[in-house]
Amino acid sequence: MNHIQVVPVIIRFLCGGFAVVASTLLSRAFGGRIGGIFAAFPAVYLAAILCLALEYRGDELLIMSQHVSQGALVGMIADIICAIAASKLILRKGWVKGLNLALVIWLIAATGIYLTWQFILS
Repeated sequence: MNHIQVVPVIIRFLCGGFAVVASTLLSRAFGGRIGGIFAAFPAVYLAAILCLALEYRGDELLIMSQHVSQGALVGMIADIICAIAASKLILRKGWVKGLNLALVIWLIAATGIYLTWQFILS
């Protein structure tokens, strides 16, 4: 059974928590659009790359970083699609239903982009 390493969990906690707090503070100070820009800060990606550096070295680190970066690209494209969908659906369907629909769209988009990416690479 895999064990959980504490340092990577702390790094993820700090990066994610910092991004959420900063986004909230910026939203309150400068408006939702500015806060929204910072809400898209890739805290999870940053934490993943930092944690890879704890586990891998040299060429292996570069290869693993490339894999994570390619996966992050798929996720970020799906995030853009989700944000566009949410901005429309929340106004039309209310925030609960609109957000849920936007998340379903994210799942479909991420799956479709990933499968397309895998097909192109093979």
